[in-house]
Amino acid sequence: MARPAPIDGTPPTDLEREVGRWLGWLAHERRAADHTVEAYTRDLTAFLEFLTGHLGAPPGLDDLAALRAADFRAWLSRRTMEGLARTSTARALSVIRSFFRYLKRSGVLENAVLDQIRSPKLPRPIPKPLSEGEARDLLSALDALHDEPWLARRDLAVLTMLYGCGLRIDEALSLNLRDAPDGDTMMITGKGGKQRLVPVLPLVREAIDAYLDACPHTGAPDDPLFFGIRGGRLGARQVQAAMQKLRVWLGLPETATPHALRHSFATHLLAAGGDLRSIQELLGHASLSTTQRYTDVETEKLLEIYEGAHPRSRGTR
Repeated sequence: MARPAPIDGTPPTDLEREVGRWLGWLAHERRAADHTVEAYTRDLTAFLEFLTGHLGAPPGLDDLAALRAADFRAWLSRRTMEGLARTSTARALSVIRSFFRYLKRSGVLENAVLDQIRSPKLPRPIPKPLSEGEARDLLSALDALHDEPWLARRDLAVLTMLYGCGLRIDEALSLNLRDAPDGDTMMITGKGGKQRLVPVLPLVREAIDAYLDACPHTGAPDDPLFFGIRGGRLGARQVQAAMQKLRVWLGLPETATPHALRHSFATHLLAAGGDLRSIQELLGHASLSTTQRYTDVETEKLLEIYEGAHPRSRGTR
């Protein structure tokens, strides 16, 4: 239905002519790639085919102008019932909006109700966790990152804290010298000023102590724990740049970011049999659903945990 001209020789309908002009505009004026034009064609064709069944006949331009919000929502509902991904539906809705905007600019028709239709809410992407081996390799490679030993020790301390304590990068970089851990726990102030107590592994304390011993900058208790090269507070961009270099050296994926270390902390705890509620507290999540989405454990590993922990796995079946 969305082709510029029917292959059987019959004259194109008014709608088919406009679809052809729109596709031509995409290809020649917008210079869209061929695969993009093909994808737009598929999405628009599927929408018009839905309208044919929904309205009881192939739609024309007048039908598009008369569509109600309920008609668009019926199309969205159909896609949901067919099991299509929300990302796919969001893209298809964007295509439909683009076509209707083109028709409006061309003076062909206008349908304001499309502005009332909300795109499907998409899940926020979560960085993929590193494997335990990748995390170890990353921390071990930091010595070669800087010519200045204290900078290497600083970056090791920061990244060890992200992975060992599950901190957000801004939580770690906002710490002051008075906050440096000297015991098995430390108090962290997270989003919304909410405080939480997190355990501090000996490895984390050792990394921070080694950094402070080598750091040429000294300060008062309210000065930064992590200093930049000129003595100011270390910024997130510097840590991200260090991770980028490590990714290249170690051949890690682009998803290996500082935040992925926090994600790895949660995932590795859960994989080792950690309690989801406890991990929620350690991460400072207000909702358990956030923690469930945040953790990522392979099905095989979950089955191993179940087999090792469930009472029935140790008794007769």
